[in-house]
Amino acid sequence: MAQYEHLPIYKAAFDLQIYFEGIVRNFSRYHKYTHGTALRDLTREALMLIVRANNTQEKVPVLEELRIKLEELKVVIRICKEVKAFPNFNSFETSIKQVIGIAKQNEGWVRSMSARSGPRPESSTRVPSGPLR
Repeated sequence: MAQYEHLPIYKAAFDLQIYFEGIVRNFSRYHKYTHGTALRDLTREALMLIVRANNTQEKVPVLEELRIKLEELKVVIRICKEVKAFPNFNSFETSIKQVIGIAKQNEGWVRSMSARSGPRPESSTRVPSGPLR
């Protein structure tokens, strides 16, 4: 079984999970069980995807799933900001910066996996993107 505790992306996602546990605790009851649960669940799922990606041979599909999960998390964070679930703007700012940092690390991981597998051959049946004449 592969180790994952040493990965910077794992550490960042784990720190984000712990951060959300503390922040959601201060949400109002109305937001705690809706938006707060979504924040905690999406972060936990992202953390598990990092572990899965590290333990599999075909990392790119899992990392692409992680990319989607992080985008969903950004949307929920934005909703929390708009409905004023965060206790202050600093909580929103810290949250979004941490997610962006994780997303950047994920993209770097995807690029490194793509570089290892080499460039993909271009298809000869490529469809032109411009208007047809």
